[in-house]
Amino acid sequence: MDRAALASLLAEWGQPPYRARQAAEAQRAGADGWADVSAFPAALRARLEEHLPFWTLEPRQRVVSRDGTVKWGLRAGDGAFVEAVLIAHEEGRRTVCVSSQAGCALACRFCATGAMGPGRDLTPAEILDQAVLAAREAAAQDARLTNVVFMGMGEPMQNLDAVLEACGGIAAPEGLGISPRRIAISTVGWVPGIARLADHPLAVRLAISLHAADDDTRSALMPINARYPIANLLSACRRYCDTTGRRVFIEYLLLDGVNDAPADARRLARLLRDGRFHVNVIEYNPTAGPYRASPPERRRAFLGALADAGLEASVRRSRGADVAAACGQLARA
Repeated sequence: MDRAALASLLAEWGQPPYRARQAAEAQRAGADGWADVSAFPAALRARLEEHLPFWTLEPRQRVVSRDGTVKWGLRAGDGAFVEAVLIAHEEGRRTVCVSSQAGCALACRFCATGAMGPGRDLTPAEILDQAVLAAREAAAQDARLTNVVFMGMGEPMQNLDAVLEACGGIAAPEGLGISPRRIAISTVGWVPGIARLADHPLAVRLAISLHAADDDTRSALMPINARYPIANLLSACRRYCDTTGRRVFIEYLLLDGVNDAPADARRLARLLRDGRFHVNVIEYNPTAGPYRASPPERRRAFLGALADAGLEASVRRSRGADVAAACGQLARA
């Protein structure tokens, strides 16, 4: 639902401002169209049917993984297609992974979205609708949506105005009421966006897709490194930490024989062991690229080398890979 457009229409038609809140509440509660917004007079519902779509993204596909992960294929009015994913955790908690663009121009070699090429930016309403859809799904499972991560299709920092506006709607009590500290924006290293995020009043978390501890390896995996090499990127991250008082989460995808040797772990520790970072080691999920996941013994050796060097790390297990819903697998169907 495009809440800004709705508020404008309601004001133009002389409707009270609380109507916008009623519409948002109805959408969260399960309404699928204006006809379902029972708090509105019938004439207003009919008028809105003619002037404004209830959803900015229409679900075209819904698939469920063996592990309970839910993936949607969503189509916008202009035909743009994106995917969003709901991940189940223990104790009834759920995380939604939302997209910020319909494609990506940054062409990371291991990422299915990067292989699509550029796509348009999503609007704040299109981003927020993904989270609302996920919250409804969680409620239907007797669970609750507790976390939102911008780790789906696209580079969030290249669409930061819309992303931050959507974050505001996700965090607002009249929106989804999710704490900003449970919202994470992930970037492959778009440095100007990191500086803007550091100065923004909304206290969301920052995650960096690093995936290598030296420039040669990272540039081979992620072309953006030629523009913003590791030293520049980590300098921006440290300024973010100093400005906000928050740690940065470093995402490190283990690729067999590429970046998973103990020597890579020691280089990574030298880069990050000043206490401002937490490392999430990620299992690689197959895409059309030439890479393979690190085998368990290499992963254990990498983690052991990190620990010996004094760097805190955790392992993010793959979820939803059987339906191409895992990290790096989202793409246009």
